[in-house]
Amino acid sequence: MKLDLRPLLAGDKLLSFDYELMLDTDDEDSLSCLSDASFPSPMKVSGDITNTAGYMRMRVSLSVDYESACARCLTPISGSFTLDLEKTVAPRDVLEDLPEEKLDDYVIIDDGFLDMDEQLKEQLELEFPSRFLCHEDCQGLCQKCGKNLNDGECGCEKKEIDPRLAPLQKILEQMKKENKN
Repeated sequence: MKLDLRPLLAGDKLLSFDYELMLDTDDEDSLSCLSDASFPSPMKVSGDITNTAGYMRMRVSLSVDYESACARCLTPISGSFTLDLEKTVAPRDVLEDLPEEKLDDYVIIDDGFLDMDEQLKEQLELEFPSRFLCHEDCQGLCQKCGKNLNDGECGCEKKEIDPRLAPLQKILEQMKKENKN
């Protein structure tokens, strides 16, 4: 959504907005934390931009429902993610002399318009969790048989020795036998 900020630039005090934004996740983008989740409904965006003597401040609240899988046991998870932002709004020509790393603190107006969608998607990408757990002490899956360990023990032999340490295991067993005798 492009917001027309020309009235604010001309002296108006407040511009409110409320809309929905569809999120399309790119399954091919493995670097994106959004690719591991799906969004069954659009992201709800609401907020306002206030103009106080030429100083413009934007406040935005966004919320989105998500579906994903537990990172340890692959159990389906659903929930809601909310984020509140507050940033300064300024025209691009005012920020020309600012170092690149400082630009993240601003929302930039181009030709009197503010493109909200890309900036909100980028902010969501930065703040959205990279993985989800069904519960904090999730046991995950057995590495041998794949059983969900939250449902109980799987019966696999638990003490599997790393083959590189097998000679040390033999020495340890031999020491235990000698101590018994």
